Amino acid sequence: MPPIPDAHRLAGGEHSAAPGHAADDLPSGYPRGHGAGARVDRATVEYDLAALERDGYVVLPGLLTPLECAEIRHTVAPLLDRAGRSAFEGHRTQRVYGLLNKTRRCDRLADHPRVLALLDRLFEPGYLLSQLQVIDINHGEHAQPLHTDDAFYRSPRPRPPLGAATMWAVDPFTRDNGATVLLPGSHRWGDDRRPGGDDTRVTALMPPGSCLFYVGTLWHGGGANRSGGNRLAVTAQYIQPWLRQQEAFTLSVTRDTARAVSEDIRRMIGYSVHPPFVGMVDGMHPRRLLEARPAASRPAGG
Repeated sequence: MPPIPDAHRLAGGEHSAAPGHAADDLPSGYPRGHGAGARVDRATVEYDLAALERDGYVVLPGLLTPLECAEIRHTVAPLLDRAGRSAFEGHRTQRVYGLLNKTRRCDRLADHPRVLALLDRLFEPGYLLSQLQVIDINHGEHAQPLHTDDAFYRSPRPRPPLGAATMWAVDPFTRDNGATVLLPGSHRWGDDRRPGGDDTRVTALMPPGSCLFYVGTLWHGGGANRSGGNRLAVTAQYIQPWLRQQEAFTLSVTRDTARAVSEDIRRMIGYSVHPPFVGMVDGMHPRRLLEARPAASRPAGG
């Protein structure tokens, strides 16, 4: 991965268009200060970035307490009502999509300051949340095919990542229960290289409450589960502000939910403008949609 440029922006902030542009006033009605990532001390961010540049991933331990993990487990358990539909999703893996509109319990994972601090360095201001979901790998699941998360943005490699992801361990990640398998350094590979038998593979062994952060160009995959139990995790994916999100949050999230989430999440699900006017609604900042009080069931973009 090419060196990550030094931050020259407000954390997750928005900048006005060039003077005289017809869209000058789009962001100006909703000025932003520093996001939550600005609260993380510089030395910690530099340490995390060094590991990320070297390996393509970094493990951030102890970000959630045992009580928080227990509360997440209790909250999402009733939502785990369907198995995967393909070998990639996992026929013995249960996933919960549309998580933001189903519970507030996982918000802290999507906008954790330690995560946002890295995203502030990796991406342009106004980066977006691409999806937030629960992944529960059940006993008997096969290893997931190795893949990169931003491959569907068809831009030649090697290149800087267009996306990044987190994998939060709600249960312990072990060698036997489906812990994520990573190929260190593979984020620097070109299009002509695929994982082979001689490539080093690392299993992300983590206690509950840990967060695995990795860039979208890193080859990885969920491991096989031979443990006799399940492996519960929550994953969030993020992208540059000029890319299309995997989840259409403006359709899947109601306006009442958009009002309830943090300012960082609200921005990341699309209530923001990428200068000069990407993301506008009827020529205005999308935050104006939240000033009215639609019915709770009305979609955010409706």
